[in-house]
Amino acid sequence: MTETFQFNLKATSDGARLGEITMPRGTIRTPAFMPVGTVGTVKAMYLDQVRDTGADIILGNTYHLMLRPGAERVARLGGLHKLIRWEHPILTDSGGFQVMSLSGLRKLDEKGVTFKSHVDGSLHHMSPERSIEIQGLLGSDIQMQLDECVALPAEPKEIERAMELSLRWAERCRVAFGDQPGKAMFGIVQGGDQPALRIRSAEGLKQLDLKGYAVGGLAVGEPQDVMLRMLETTLPVLPTEKPRYLMGVGTPDDILKSVARGIDMFDCVMPTRSGRHGLAFTRRGRVNIRNARHAEDMRPLDEESSCPAARDYSRAYLHHLIRSDEALGGMLLSWNNLHYYQDLMKGIRQSIAEGRFADFFAETQDAWAKGDIDPV
Repeated sequence: MTETFQFNLKATSDGARLGEITMPRGTIRTPAFMPVGTVGTVKAMYLDQVRDTGADIILGNTYHLMLRPGAERVARLGGLHKLIRWEHPILTDSGGFQVMSLSGLRKLDEKGVTFKSHVDGSLHHMSPERSIEIQGLLGSDIQMQLDECVALPAEPKEIERAMELSLRWAERCRVAFGDQPGKAMFGIVQGGDQPALRIRSAEGLKQLDLKGYAVGGLAVGEPQDVMLRMLETTLPVLPTEKPRYLMGVGTPDDILKSVARGIDMFDCVMPTRSGRHGLAFTRRGRVNIRNARHAEDMRPLDEESSCPAARDYSRAYLHHLIRSDEALGGMLLSWNNLHYYQDLMKGIRQSIAEGRFADFFAETQDAWAKGDIDPV
């Protein structure tokens, strides 16, 4: 824990980076996976449980929280940390992605975006300055610039226009954020699937000397090889001494391959969303607990796991809960999945520290490829 936001790169192994972000609210061990607490809750989980799985930081969504319960109300109640009972670091996204994907988008111009709430249809305006103001009212520790995220595939001209706008907005966000030693504002590299635009975006953001950099606009339906190619293009341009965050990614395989290319931070709804739909992530790969093969299988998901959801509950019971649409089914699988994701990050960090990340990478891939245990 330090009074100022600092990133310390401790070791590298086969392209992967081991580090530590320290700030007043705590330490984030990197590579880090950040569970998504969209509206101030990691769905179907107690935050104490989330912490116990190994999470150092969670994510909050600016767009959702500004609509409900409202940023000013959260501030009056003492900030998001106090309200949700999470005293550790919180990263908030800018709201840009949700404005593009969820709201009835009315108008986007140089000033910002005017949009219609998906909750009650009310009109709102979000400028770069207002986005930073809202994130400040929430009390967020790592705040993201407002950007325009373009869904792929898209025309290069459209990608370029959005990337240039996002760069100008990054500068405005930096000014609005000002000097907050214990907190950070990250810029977001855009440029779609165009290598030249990615490089221009990264170079432009580097000039702003921000405390960290995110790679955005990639968890939007493009194939994995496109995502990895964009990382290989972008990351060499970014300063090595600053943390790199890949937004909205991804599967365990995405994470492993992105760590190999030098990413430090991840967030994704996948572990909880998949859990609520009956999909479990394990060291043997994915297990669809809805499948009939589990109906009379009294073995646990993974007898070697230290997570009670994976170790103590039978597949037959989990199958029954999910098939019956019982809330407990989604809760147990979300718990298992978040635990597995944090276990994976722990294994990654340990292997980098020991200088054997390539071996860990191969062993993990092999275990996934072997697949689940044979049916009873």
